[in-house]
This record gives sequence, structure tokens and C-alpha cells, in this order.
Amino acid sequence: MGEPTDGARTALERMLEARSVAVVGASLKGGSLGHQMMVELLRGGFEGRIYPVNPRYDEVLGVPCLPSIADLPEAVDLAILGVANQRVEAALADAGEAGAASAVTFSSLYEEAPPEAGLPPLAERLAAIARDRGMAFCGGNGMGFLNVPGKLRATGFPTPDEIRSGPVTFVSHSGSAFAALAFNDRGIGFDLLVSSGQEIVTTMADYVSFALDRERTSVVALLLETVRDPDAFRSALEAASEREVPVIALVVGRTEGSKAMVTAHSGALAGEHGAYEALFEATGVHEVRTLDEMADTMELFSSPRRVRSGRGIASIHDSGGERALFVDLAQDHGVPFAEISGATRSAIQDTLDPGIEAANPLDAWGTGIDADRIFREAFLALHQDPDTAAMAFVVDLTRQGEPYDEGYLQVALDVWAATDKPFCVLSNLASAVALEEAAVLRRAGIPVLEGTDSGLRALRHLLHDREVRGRPSDDVLSVVADVRDRWRSRLGAGGSFDEIEGQALLADYGIPAIGAERVDSADAAVAASRGVGFPVALKTAAPGVQHKSDVGGVVLGLDDDQAVRAAYEDVSEKLGPQVLIAPMAPPGVEMALGIVRDPMFGPLVLVAAGGVLVELLHDRRLALPPVDAAGARRLIDGLRSRRLLEGVRGSPPADVDALAEAVVRMSALATDLGDLLDAVDVNPVIVGPEGCVAVDALVIPRAGATDRSPVG
Repeated sequence: MGEPTDGARTALERMLEARSVAVVGASLKGGSLGHQMMVELLRGGFEGRIYPVNPRYDEVLGVPCLPSIADLPEAVDLAILGVANQRVEAALADAGEAGAASAVTFSSLYEEAPPEAGLPPLAERLAAIARDRGMAFCGGNGMGFLNVPGKLRATGFPTPDEIRSGPVTFVSHSGSAFAALAFNDRGIGFDLLVSSGQEIVTTMADYVSFALDRERTSVVALLLETVRDPDAFRSALEAASEREVPVIALVVGRTEGSKAMVTAHSGALAGEHGAYEALFEATGVHEVRTLDEMADTMELFSSPRRVRSGRGIASIHDSGGERALFVDLAQDHGVPFAEISGATRSAIQDTLDPGIEAANPLDAWGTGIDADRIFREAFLALHQDPDTAAMAFVVDLTRQGEPYDEGYLQVALDVWAATDKPFCVLSNLASAVALEEAAVLRRAGIPVLEGTDSGLRALRHLLHDREVRGRPSDDVLSVVADVRDRWRSRLGAGGSFDEIEGQALLADYGIPAIGAERVDSADAAVAASRGVGFPVALKTAAPGVQHKSDVGGVVLGLDDDQAVRAAYEDVSEKLGPQVLIAPMAPPGVEMALGIVRDPMFGPLVLVAAGGVLVELLHDRRLALPPVDAAGARRLIDGLRSRRLLEGVRGSPPADVDALAEAVVRMSALATDLGDLLDAVDVNPVIVGPEGCVAVDALVIPRAGATDRSPVG
């Protein structure tokens, strides 16, 4: 039947907003995939044209059935392929030949026997068919997709009779999570739900980009195992940030990345989840760790209310013990409370029962005789405080029963109607939430968060969203072109770097380095030490030794000729005659800087606790270059070891600005040279009161990399 003729719409639009659907393998057999595909299309109320395809039937569920897809009267937008692995290749080829613009398969794409000699795997063969025909393709090993307002259920698995339409697009690599969210009973409303499966053609980046062009989508949620098109994925997240559409992401398999990042200390440290953290930091994505946290965050962001002013949350409770739990967990999760003014306290105090202290968070119960009025008036006072960014009514939303026009439900409805800042009801125990009562609030648009822990995390994401949207953009550092070109040429030429050359690279990029002199005898070591000035450090320069301290190749604080000779004899006997003599760095806090290559997203900039703490504490932050000055400060401020830089036990504060400048300059190095590097490991960097200096530098060129920068 030829190529698709609807040139006004893309293949992806014709898939996700299909107006005509062929159901290949449609069946009357109850419980079969072919039967369920038809049930879902009809259950959803699809208003387009449906063409069941199966030579064994004249009709399926009252819809006329065709013997083959070649018999269709039109080139359909979407072909749903409900066939087994061994038949899916032929089915897709037939759909493409008939002019279908897109297809969905639920097949696992597993082949029991290896393909014939010279043939690629089944997934690759399907991808080739789809690309040759310009088809969008969902799957395999997925559960299809749901366009909720479009009433299109392209799935072969049971879905609820009613799915609430709303602002969330959810794209998942997990079919079970796709189903769980479709069946949620908390009223989260969806625009699109996509189980993207193996993404052999159409990727998560494509779905996100598509959703961002839909006015109905104002929240994007992702459950991802990997990223199959890193550049497009990053571009999609950047587009979401530019359009102020919050993105919520749950990454599974977080510990696998460490296996590919173990060359340098910085690589091992960056492992696990570092690349995603860096990407999400750069694009303002809100990362969650559980489905409960995802659901609470989805629901909170589904409200159109966003933080516009204020610094922290204000909460009212009916329990002192649960208030204390709330405070404990808020501190654990870094959720700040609004520091309310004296005027706000006075206004609250005037409405409270005697003996109750006005505070935030507020236990307002008292005698309970006039609790509803007290809650309302206290919330209105908190709402007026300039430091209040968002409010939470933290009560156990247990069964109230009718009438619903009084009690906590009416309090929440009244507060919602009288305010414009973000407001939610947060129930401390998810299993105690009464669904009817929660539904009353949700129908009014009030988010109901189900759990103290997950609810607080959701509130943290809401506050962070404003911080991300309000970040200023600083100019990004660039270096002189001849410096960049010279080092690109050197790295492209291949060969290993010794420490002296590594320190020269740092110095050319403006990162202060301690410097060193290479010697190969005890007399030369003594002479070099005198030239440098005692005390000195002696380090092995043996080829192939990357981490000198691990093999006993570093001796510090040598303060005379005799100490230098003794150290040289010991190190040279173990590791060979070549050593470096360097001045001792001034006292300060040991930090680490680096660059590590991620297989998906390329070079990442690292800042971490240094010295022996680099691996012991696993305290690190990573960023995608380029990094500006404000971004560098955020990285440093995110370290658990940050307090060491403020000075402890009488030591003076370290020069954090100098460390931030070094991070920015390392970012410039990564931007200019990252494609030619596997790792740069600078540990330690000594940060003192008057600056910072790199003491050790390990540079590992990327194997086989060549300079591909444009000439001129």
C-alpha cells in the first residue's frame, strides 16, 4: 500500500495521537493478548478507526476483521503487533509495506536460536525495518502506551476502567511501574503513559520531547534503567528546564556504573550514580529514590501552584509527637522551615488556646474545642509571612465520614480557597489514608501526600524547583586558544603523562600546582631539596605507578640532607631510581579535583574530600562541564566535608573562593580536552587560608583518541 501519506504529522505524532489503528493478531479468545488489545481500545473509548487483523475471524468484538494488514483500506497511523517473537519481524515488515506510520510490539524479542550466519539480532533487524520505512516504534519488551485525553490505549494488558486525565507524562522502562501508576487510586492525572521497553528505535528522549510540545503536559516523570541516546536525552531535559516543566526521575540499577569507572581514584569515586547526578544537577531534574516518593512528588507538582517567594515550609499539626517526627525527618532531608516573624507569631498566638506556643511548625490542637477555627486562622497568618514558601496540613487523614463540610476536610478546603501559595495535606501513615476523604480534597485540586518521609521529600523537590528556576547564569571561563590547541595536539599524539607534565597542564589552565623536579640519585635528590628549600616531599617517578602512596612511594616532611638520603634509598630500592622532589604544600584542608569519563555522557568534573578520605568517605559531587562560578560553589557546598573548609578546632577558614575557581578552571580543561581524556586525578589539592594548590596530578589520556578539532 506504499509509504505513509499523512505528511502533516510526524511518525511519532501519528503513533501517540493515532487516528487509525490496525490490531494485528486480534482475537476472540478470552485472556489472550489479541483479545486484550481489542478490549483496551474499546474500553478506552477510542474514537478513531479500528481494524482488527486475523485471517481466522470475520469480526472481533463487533468490529469487522480483515485477513491481512495488506487488506486495510488506508495507511494506518499505528499498527499494534500482538504476535509472538518468531512472527514479529514479518508482521512489522508487512505493516511497513502497507504504509503504517508506526508500530507497537509487546514481544520480548528473544530468539531461541542464534540468527542465521550474517544476520544481526532480531532487535537490530526490526530497527532496520522501522528506520527504512520512517516508522516510530514502541518496544519491544514493553507494555505499550496510553494517551489518556486521546482515549487511545495501545496496550495488550489490563488497565482501569477510568484513568484520570491530568498534567503528568510518565515514561517508564519498567512495565510493572507503568501498570502500577495507571492503576493508582490517589487521583494522579495523566496526559501520557508510555512503557518504552527496549527502545530499539523510539527513545525516552523522543517521548519527552513530544510531551513537552503538548500543552496538557506540565509535569514529566521518568523511570529509567539507562539512556540510549545521551545527547538527545540531555537536550530534552534542557528543553524542559527552559519551559519550566518539572522533571521527576527515578533511576534503577544505580550501582552498575561503578564497574566502568575504576581507572583513577576519581573514577572509582564517581562510580555508581555520578553521571545521572551531574546531568540532573545541570538540568534541574528532581531525582527520587522510591515509587512512593515519585507519586507524592507527581501529585504535588500536579498542582499549578509553585513556590514564588519565601524560603521554607510552614506546617500545622494536631499532634506533638508527630510534629517532632516531622521535624526530625525534615532535618534529615534538608527541608527548611520558614522563620516566621514576630508579627506572625503574635497573630497566631492571639488565636491559640491558652498554654499553646506560637511556632513553626505549629502543634495547634490544644483542647480541640475550637480547633477548626484555630487551624484556619493560624494558616492564614502563616500564609502572610514573607518567609513561608509552602504550607502543609500534617494530620492523619483517617476515616471522617459525612458530613464532609466540617472537620479537617473543610479546614483544608477553606485554606486552599483563601490562599495562593502551595498547600497540601500530608498524612503521616500511608496505610491509614481514607480514600473517600482524600478524594474530596483531590477533586478540589489539593495534593494529598501519603507518608511523612515521602511527603517531606516531595516538599523538598518543590522548594528546589524554585531554586533551580531562579539560578543566575554566569559567564563560563575560556582559555587562550593556543593553550587549548597545544594540549589537544599533545594528547592527540598519544603517550603517557608523568606528574611533571600533568602539573604543567594544570598550571596552563590556571590551577595552581606545587611543581616538582625529577632526579635519579641520592646526591641529586639532596641538591634539588636544597634548591627547593626544606622541608620537601619525595615521591617515586617510576613509570606506570599511578597512585604513589598506595605502594609506599611518598615520603613527606623531609627537613634535612640526611632525611632526604634515607628516603631516597628506601623508595629507590622498592620502586627504582627516578623520584620527584617537591616543596611541601602549606597547611590546609585536603580536597580532590578531577575529570572522569562516563560512557554515556562523556567527561564529568569532580570535587571531593581529598587525601585518604577520597575513598573512605565517598564524599563527592560531579558536574557536566561547563561549570560557572555559582555552579562550582553549589558543588562544594553539597559536600559532607564542606564544614572542614570553615575551620575547625581553631584552624583558620580555608579559601573556598580559590577552590571554586579551581573547579571552574578544571571545567574549562574538561570542555577543551575532555574528548581526549579518560581521567584527571588531582589529589590532594591543599586549600588553605590564602588559596589552594594541587600537590599531585595524574593524567590518563584516552586510548586511541585523536585531535578532531577543526583547523583554524
